[in-house]
Amino acid sequence: MSKPTNLVQGTLDLLILKTVAPEPMHGWAIAQRIRQVSSEVLQVGQSALYPALHKLEQQGWIEAEWKICDTNRRAKYYSLTRAGRKALVAEADNWERLSTAISAIVRPA
Repeated sequence: MSKPTNLVQGTLDLLILKTVAPEPMHGWAIAQRIRQVSSEVLQVGQSALYPALHKLEQQGWIEAEWKICDTNRRAKYYSLTRAGRKALVAEADNWERLSTAISAIVRPA
């Protein structure tokens, strides 16, 4: 299984942005959603997730708000900012270009 450290640089940022785009989510839910949508291929651990969330927050791409979650505990919920929505479009475009280029090399002619 791929681990975030094996992913192309910046891919985790894109995965996080895409995951929180529809609605605010707390860290554990973000990791679970990435795992679920990737059919268990991508598993994001706390040691990779929380530094990435912190970095995205510092960049102004996401913002955090403390809320009570389903288990009646306080959790930080992350949501996209306007800058984050623009970044998501740009990052997704970059990923498409990169993945197309890699596929052209890896797939037989």
